[in-house]
Amino acid sequence: MPLNPAPRFAAVDLGASSGRVMVGRVGPGRLVMEEVRRFANTPVRTGSTLRWDILALYAGVLSGLRAAGPVASVGIDSWAVDYGLLDADGDLLGNPVHYRDGRTEGVAEKVRASVPAAELYRATGLQHAPFNTLYQLMAARGTAQFSAARTALLIPDLIAYWLTGQAGTELTNASTTQLIDPGTRDWSYETAGRLGIDLGLFPPLRRPGAPAGELLPHVLAETGLAGPVPVTAVASHDTASAVAAVPASGSDFAYICTGTWSLAGLELDAPVRTEESREANFTNELGVDGTVRHLRNIMGLWLLQECLRDWGDPDLAALLAAAADVAPLRSVVDAGDPAFLAPGRMPDRIAAACRATGQPVPGTPAETTRCVLDSLALAHRKAILDARRLTGQPVGVVHLVGGGARNTLLCQLTADACGLPLLAGPAEAAAVGNVLVQARAHGVVADGAEARALVARAIPPTRYEPRGDTTAWRTAQERLDAR
Repeated sequence: MPLNPAPRFAAVDLGASSGRVMVGRVGPGRLVMEEVRRFANTPVRTGSTLRWDILALYAGVLSGLRAAGPVASVGIDSWAVDYGLLDADGDLLGNPVHYRDGRTEGVAEKVRASVPAAELYRATGLQHAPFNTLYQLMAARGTAQFSAARTALLIPDLIAYWLTGQAGTELTNASTTQLIDPGTRDWSYETAGRLGIDLGLFPPLRRPGAPAGELLPHVLAETGLAGPVPVTAVASHDTASAVAAVPASGSDFAYICTGTWSLAGLELDAPVRTEESREANFTNELGVDGTVRHLRNIMGLWLLQECLRDWGDPDLAALLAAAADVAPLRSVVDAGDPAFLAPGRMPDRIAAACRATGQPVPGTPAETTRCVLDSLALAHRKAILDARRLTGQPVGVVHLVGGGARNTLLCQLTADACGLPLLAGPAEAAAVGNVLVQARAHGVVADGAEARALVARAIPPTRYEPRGDTTAWRTAQERLDAR
């Protein structure tokens, strides 16, 4: 009698620079991932506003599901904080605004006049970031578009709504809005009330693993899939999905989720909302199985991506090889500096930051690349040391997942900076975590521990041992702090 084939799950994974649809086959002791479609995510400026081309992304999703073939379920994850507004008929009111748009400048100061920063942190546990959904909503108030809005859907919830016709708000992504209480895992109604934000705009909260509807008939026709095909709410914030795929075997680990951003921190059972944590600009975002991601946002590989764009997209492998030969820690910048948030002229801005702090100014792409990677490794080190100090949780190993796992120089420099062994991979961690939450919801995988063990066997991470001691890194951080 033939064995039943392993169920196939489609992961729609939308990143800030590209989207992909991957199919995961999951069975006892088995996990096989296949990318079936990848598509660009290119923002568009209309007038003075930077927007996401959400219709192009949705077309990419449909194309990917068409290429996926028969699947047991579909799950959607994406970047955080951004949203689309729907009118009373359920139609989208314009393309969603990009979090890198400047409309939230000065909004945080106005919010703090009503809810002081310390009170806001105690209520929501979220670090200050000028693009948080809270500030975007405050910036949008008074516009004709916002006045016409009847529903607000975070990006993965918007895609799910178009696929199923059912609206919901997935919790892990909602926890990045600065409107969720991470202790109750529900809306912070008092905060919203004091700021005049109508939480009724958001549909009811969904937890990872909950059903999110079935593909609509016209979606089935467009994709060639035979129904019914359920959509499962996964950890729809891509970082939450990526952390769920960290192949850790214990609790004494730190994680770094790398891509356009680096998210570095610890997985905890409860939020840390101390004043010390707020001053260190750590956030408390919600994960699967009642966990909390206590982490710091770092600018990430966006710095290098923007440099590559400015240089005309040179051969990356050759550039990294040349950067490896540049003197270490020659120049470093603060990888969390908001000055690097906007797109454009990144090499010039990095050079200006080095010049302003009296450091050697990178003169070649290789020198700029080494500056970026040294700075990211240094920021990873500081975040992990701070997280350990703030929580008292021991760290014996660092897991680096996401696109940066393919960057061997970044991985080695991060191991060196942290003075800890580093395990790199999986590179497509968000899609893997997406698939595994679906597999758990459908009874194929028992729990999070089994899911992580499955990742470790199926996609063995690459191990990097630290070289030498961390004295030079500590000195570089002291120099940076002193400026």
